[in-house]
Amino acid sequence: MEPRTVHFHSDGLRLEADLLLPDAAGERTPVPGIVLCPGFGATRGNDLPGYAARFAEAGYAALWLDYRGYGGSEGTPERLMAHEQVRDVRAALTFLALQPQVDAERLGLWGTSGGAAHVIQAAALDERVRCAVAQVGHGDGGRLIADHKRAEELAALLDLIREDREQRVISGKSGRMRVIDLISDPATRGFVLSAAETDPSIITYLTIESAEAAMEYRPIDAVHLIAPRALMLICAEKDEICPPSGYREVFERAGEPKRWITYPIGHYDIYAPEWVERSSADALEWFGEWL
Repeated sequence: MEPRTVHFHSDGLRLEADLLLPDAAGERTPVPGIVLCPGFGATRGNDLPGYAARFAEAGYAALWLDYRGYGGSEGTPERLMAHEQVRDVRAALTFLALQPQVDAERLGLWGTSGGAAHVIQAAALDERVRCAVAQVGHGDGGRLIADHKRAEELAALLDLIREDREQRVISGKSGRMRVIDLISDPATRGFVLSAAETDPSIITYLTIESAEAAMEYRPIDAVHLIAPRALMLICAEKDEICPPSGYREVFERAGEPKRWITYPIGHYDIYAPEWVERSSADALEWFGEWL
């Protein structure tokens, strides 16, 4: 099995993705399909290929995409609008369903970190999704960002967003800010700033309009719409980015069938080989039951 690069459109923008089909997939033997969703500010090459390979080995078609403006996809760099990325995910579902080797009646979603939030939102909106797995994610962007800031830092961010909103009305342009100034734990922030001394490109930016959109993003309000389709949430108990307490509330609002799994690790630990193996195995068990 070798992945191939594919292209499709979302809101008129040409998106790029990778598609991996299991050897058994064919027009006479279509297989279920899974769209994999990258995290906040990530491209499809970050962490997803390993999961996709495991899904394909288990007999699923796997498609993992670059959101608009990222990686090989068209779009405005640094514009990270959650609702637009959800539309990209739904376009990916449509493209996957059009492949003759894929059973369009058996589509699933998998996502990690910020992509997990998109899985929840997209699955709630799109009834084609029969089964969803969302790992180390969140359900309330405003709460998530507030949890990472002292009161005075949050007040300064809200002032910056207000000023930018007013400026956009006048000029039509949004300012920019560093991603680590929107959300980061102390360890990650320290690592990035230290690494930037020798590699400034590690510092990434987003528009302040994108920051405002991130704070308004609340998949928790839509999660109940997924039922009676299946949802699994995978939580890292020591998650320093997406606190488990907020993620647990997302699970409690979801209807059945649902499953909650926790690992005794931090947010980024889940991308270590042993936890990729563990989390992909748990995801495959869920997909096997419901997809």
